[in-house]
Amino acid sequence: MNKSELIDAIATKANASKAATAVVLNATLEAIAEALANGESVQLIGFGTFSVGERSARTGRNPQTGKEMKIAAKKVARFKAGAALSAAVDPVKAKAK
Repeated sequence: MNKSELIDAIATKANASKAATAVVLNATLEAIAEALANGESVQLIGFGTFSVGERSARTGRNPQTGKEMKIAAKKVARFKAGAALSAAVDPVKAKAK
């Protein structure tokens, strides 16, 4: 599912216009991105948690030449699925618990 298909699905379920749904979805994604840029996490109960993680600097290899190269440390966005989302994806495993 891509973004326009997601907008269509949300608009249908919410009985709202596609234009209004697109505005709300874009605002939601922008708010999540801004929070992560500020180092905050965003927790959506039942869905999951968006957070910022850090990768340390390390030495890697250029796959074409085999030459060693330094890879700089950086911050990365992380997502951990909530219990309800995990259960929706794999209901068999959720029932086993």
